Amino acid sequence: MTKGPTTYDEMIRSDGSISPPYERYDTWFKSQDPGRLASKSQEAEAFFRRTGITFNVYGDAEAQERLIPFDLVPRILSHREWTRLSKGIEQRVRAINAFIWDIYNRQEILRAGRIPKELIAQNDAFLPQMIGFTPPGKVYTHIVGTDIVRTGEGDFFVLEDNARTPSGVSYMLENRETMLQMFPELFAQIRVQPVSDYPKNLRHSLAACAPAACTGKPRVAVLTPGIHNSAYFEHSFLADQMGAELVEGHDLRVVDGRIAMRTTQGYHVVDVLYRRIDDDFLDPLSFNPESMLGVPGIMDIYRAGGITIANAPGAGIADDKAIYSYMPEIVEFYTGEKALLKNVETYRCAEPEALKYVLDNLSELVVKEVHGSGGYGMLVGPAASKKEIAAFRKKLEARPANYIAQPTLSLSTVPIFVDQGLAPRHVDLRPFVLVSPQGVNITPGGLTRVALTEGSLVVNSSQGGGTKDTWVLED
Repeated sequence: MTKGPTTYDEMIRSDGSISPPYERYDTWFKSQDPGRLASKSQEAEAFFRRTGITFNVYGDAEAQERLIPFDLVPRILSHREWTRLSKGIEQRVRAINAFIWDIYNRQEILRAGRIPKELIAQNDAFLPQMIGFTPPGKVYTHIVGTDIVRTGEGDFFVLEDNARTPSGVSYMLENRETMLQMFPELFAQIRVQPVSDYPKNLRHSLAACAPAACTGKPRVAVLTPGIHNSAYFEHSFLADQMGAELVEGHDLRVVDGRIAMRTTQGYHVVDVLYRRIDDDFLDPLSFNPESMLGVPGIMDIYRAGGITIANAPGAGIADDKAIYSYMPEIVEFYTGEKALLKNVETYRCAEPEALKYVLDNLSELVVKEVHGSGGYGMLVGPAASKKEIAAFRKKLEARPANYIAQPTLSLSTVPIFVDQGLAPRHVDLRPFVLVSPQGVNITPGGLTRVALTEGSLVVNSSQGGGTKDTWVLED
């Protein structure tokens, strides 16, 4: 294995020794026949194809449905590393919920001058329909996917806060199930914290946020845009694993002041709706009038206490990338503590001085749309051609407030299995967090995304990245 001089490899130290969390795995790996491992890798691909674990690629006419490549070398975190990470994640998620409530109610952080008012007032993710309203349990972000990158042994940074409809948890669960089936002896030798209780915890967490109108056992449903959505497999998977109904907008209607779903026995009331559609499509009477995906009138029922919507409409204000740049101030304002997890240095292109710096250094920076996701609409300067940089420069000059920029981090690497053995590839981590009035629940590990192309820093599945099982070791 070879790697750049400034890259931190999580398994193999600079002196060639094995990092402690990987020692037992390394012993096992070296005892394995490479042919068997290659066969197991093909077996995993066949399993994913048979199970239907695919995603759609928007704008790709030739390959609408793809497998997300799975690598059989796990990413391993020690108990100590995970304890530190989870404390920082919980602090951040609690601050985000407090921030969203404040923004739609007292706006104390704006009055204190800690965040510019125009950053909220002119933000497309801010929903005036949520002003003065508090969701059941005062929870806005019921499910959060916090993207974390690592640059050194103790150097973890939050790259993004996904507070709208974070995806990927089904791949975390299926990756573990696949590893358990292929290498049961490995889990007998190494004590790894389980992730299989996530669907049960998700259901309990959502049920704990049931609205005041709910009088019995809360009925939970998952709202999907339909089979053509890129994450439809996940919507179907989670509904099935939770024992919840999978519904589309045309299955729901307002009945006697509640939202009810169509069944073979008539309409049944839904108490908690885990929606996997964007705010703009949620209610054609309140948002986009042309939406065919949502439920007419659901916002009125929501504000009247007749249903819980998870995540709450308007929660996306917290994962706006311009707001992200203020997260250290947000954490300190609402918790009274310094942020335990650091932000990546961020240049707000709306600010003239920052814009000048970014334009002068485009070839060295990563530039992102403030509302972008999935790796779309971004520029990775060091990997871009002169033509791509010139085209992006025009977009940036035309709408500077639509972008932020960050330095190109040397993301840590974890080995992947290749024909020659092991080879380092860059990774990030998306832990999944559940929030309810009962507390914050963080699944140990999360989804490790890996850039399968040598030298690439882009881990998004839509851009050719793969995934790994993520292990958190028992103490």
